Amino acid sequence: MTAAENVCYTLINVPMDSEPPSEMSLKNDLEKGDVKSKTEALKKVIIMILNGEKLPGLLMTIIRFVLPLQDHTIKKLLLVFWEIVPKTTPDGRLLHEMILVCDAYRKDLQHPNEFIRGSTLRFLCKLKEAELLEPLMPAIRACLEHRHSYVRRNAVLAIYTIYRNFEHLIPDAPELIHDFLVNEKDASCKRNAFMMLIHADQDRALDYLSTCIDQVQTFGDILQLVIVELIYKVCHANPSERARFIRCIYNLLQSSSPAVKYEAAGTLVTLSSAPTAIKAAAQCYIDLIIKESDNNVKLIVLDRLVELKEHPAHERVLQDLVMDILRVLSTPDLEVRKKTLQLALDLVSSRNVEELVIVLKKEVIKTNNVSEHEDTDKYRQLLVRTLHSCSVRFPDMAANVIPVLMEFLSDSNEAAAADVLEFVREAIQRFDNLRMLIVEKMLEVFHAIKSVKIYRGALWILGEYCSTKEDIQSVMTEVRRSLGEIPIVESEIKKEAGELKPEEEINVGPVQKLVTEMGTYATQSALSSSRPTKKEEDRPPLRGFLLDGDFFVAASLATTLTKIALRYVALVQEKKKQNSFVAEAMLLMATILHLGKSSLPKKPITDDDVDRISLCLKVLSECSPLMNDIFNKECRQSLSHMLSAKLEEEKLSQKKESEKRNVTVQPDDPISFMQLTAKNEMNCKEDQFQLSLLAAMGNTQRKEAADPLASKLNKVTQLTGFSDPVYAEAYVHVNQYDIVLDVLVVNQTSDTLQNCTLELATLVYDVSGAASDRNCVVLSDIHIDIMDYIQPATCTDAEFRQMWAEFEWENKVTVNTNIIDLNDYLQHILKSTNMKCLTPEKALSGYCGFMAANLYARSIFGEDALANVSIEKPIQQGPEAPVTGHIRIRAKSQGMALSLGDKINLSQKKNSI
Repeated sequence: MTAAENVCYTLINVPMDSEPPSEMSLKNDLEKGDVKSKTEALKKVIIMILNGEKLPGLLMTIIRFVLPLQDHTIKKLLLVFWEIVPKTTPDGRLLHEMILVCDAYRKDLQHPNEFIRGSTLRFLCKLKEAELLEPLMPAIRACLEHRHSYVRRNAVLAIYTIYRNFEHLIPDAPELIHDFLVNEKDASCKRNAFMMLIHADQDRALDYLSTCIDQVQTFGDILQLVIVELIYKVCHANPSERARFIRCIYNLLQSSSPAVKYEAAGTLVTLSSAPTAIKAAAQCYIDLIIKESDNNVKLIVLDRLVELKEHPAHERVLQDLVMDILRVLSTPDLEVRKKTLQLALDLVSSRNVEELVIVLKKEVIKTNNVSEHEDTDKYRQLLVRTLHSCSVRFPDMAANVIPVLMEFLSDSNEAAAADVLEFVREAIQRFDNLRMLIVEKMLEVFHAIKSVKIYRGALWILGEYCSTKEDIQSVMTEVRRSLGEIPIVESEIKKEAGELKPEEEINVGPVQKLVTEMGTYATQSALSSSRPTKKEEDRPPLRGFLLDGDFFVAASLATTLTKIALRYVALVQEKKKQNSFVAEAMLLMATILHLGKSSLPKKPITDDDVDRISLCLKVLSECSPLMNDIFNKECRQSLSHMLSAKLEEEKLSQKKESEKRNVTVQPDDPISFMQLTAKNEMNCKEDQFQLSLLAAMGNTQRKEAADPLASKLNKVTQLTGFSDPVYAEAYVHVNQYDIVLDVLVVNQTSDTLQNCTLELATLVYDVSGAASDRNCVVLSDIHIDIMDYIQPATCTDAEFRQMWAEFEWENKVTVNTNIIDLNDYLQHILKSTNMKCLTPEKALSGYCGFMAANLYARSIFGEDALANVSIEKPIQQGPEAPVTGHIRIRAKSQGMALSLGDKINLSQKKNSI
């Protein structure tokens, strides 16, 4: 074997501050030193041989002075030394000294210490010289009968490796191991022996399994895992064997080991599609999720259930297990709960929706009784959204759900309350029979609402859907109750003046000249003092919002008052009552306007809100039929159109999903009969164990073979130039958990390079025999394409807005393109960045000269990336003018924002074909 063909086991870097020892000094230490000195000298010899040094003069010294020592550390080091030292002459013959080594290891195989015997047996697995192994075979066989399991299991490994490499040395190995397996009691030894039979003589392994198939449940978990693998491989290669072994797999579902249960369930699903098998596997998965404490395990097993659901034939079986799946909600982890609720929602049907809603209602009530926590709030939101979806798909459930959920309108968590409000708005529009119930519940909780945003929405719903005289009166009563004593300005000034203590300092604000509604000037001075917190808490909610300067709610209130006043006028015939109600509504608006223009609120009223309230006053003073139609009919029609478009979009996305899942069979496809299929044809189905191993290793060859453009050659990054003394190039593997670099390093010089150290920025090495300093080659930067780890994802508008507000890194990219159509540019960006457009197609359709769209993606590492595209077509520059505008990117990390921005910059212009 030439030097270039020698196996390189490992490279160990030697510290540069130490001088390499001479052969003479090492020889002296190995001959005359104590045990500690010999240990250190042996370590140095090993390092030098690994780095390419030839030390033939030390071989006999080590045999004479080190090999006879009984020190365990030295014996372990000697195993490494004999593994790496050259054992043959240049013409390929075994060195004579190796006979002495062989004799020493024969003695170690008979050593009374089990550690020395076992480690020697492990070392023999690495030997590739049959001449060295042949004299040791009787001693290796004898180790199968040793009292200690450590020796016996390593003896099995040694026999298996020798049989695989040099079958002539031990031709009866399968028979020997089969007999050993029958009499063995230790689990680890049985596992190694059974594993050898699987690979060396599968028929013997099956014969053994057939004799003890009823006792499989009593075996150790490591042996059970190997049995599952064997059964899968046998049934995969020969389907006629399924009936023989499938009962064994059923039994292993009851194993005490979670790993065995998981593998057995996965194997059962691949071997049988019978409903009983699918149900048993799914039940096993659910038990694993509930009993396992590790959230990662829970998520992995949940993914298996989701994969089962994707198969149309299995979906109906899983629908019967929805209640069992919901037991997983007892897990406190939000991600697990989220995935569980999504799975349950996908499986819900008219048969189980009632039970599902009962469980979810209980969970919602539970969240109200636990201490407030960020995850509790988010979990409540998830439950509300799930109940919302159930009620929309199964309208009969809405009446049961709404009363429970409406209690949460007064929740301190605005996001959960907003979800409830959105649900209530959709329900009250879609289900006419529930309007009375919803209005009644809304009036009950109205006074307890804490958030101004929820208050505005509740006002709008009450103003839009109160249709009876009694309900309208109740709304007015609630508004008056929430507003407190009026006129607001006068009552606030009186309150301040009457309740101020003598020691409190009173500041008179600057005198302001205000214009009244009549067009005359009025002078007003406002008292200001440090208001006690208790008094602020005592304020009615609406009054508090207005004094805090939030007058947008006042504009909403004005619209609500206008709607109910116009409806009251239509319902009540008595002029006196009509005028009284309208006048009361106008008084409330006028007093709010007066408050807004005073200096009492923390922020003055905006011009937009003034215009809106003034418009409502004008509408009520005229009461024209046109305005009545706009306020009481057009608004509701707009909501109806919006909900219809949303429902249509949801149905479209569900249709696309179902089309993906449906297995399309063409009329002329061949029909496969299992009984008539040849054995070699059955191998076309992919081996699940092999696939899972490839996935764990991040091996993407299968995908790359299907897509020539994604081949490795296109992803190779050159790190150095062709003229550099050392050439290096790298291929980047992006896995779900890490990034792996495969680096090819080529020595382009005629010298031997030592201590070659590869770092991300440099490659450093020494030239063998040279006295000069270390050499250094600077490497090019490695750019990882964002497309390798970013994937399209979806989220709701509320989630998008929340993330947009939370993410602190923003990257603004100016549009610089040769594309002249707005939609073409958007599609080009989506294709280039692998992002998903969240803006509905209907919102993007038509042509108005500008476009705004929200994009979303998630990396395989779990990072979110948001983008907002705001573009326009400069019409004044002609029809051929390119698109202009900006793309704003937001992400949690700076790297994601910058990478996405760079990708957009590089791919903005479309290449002409």
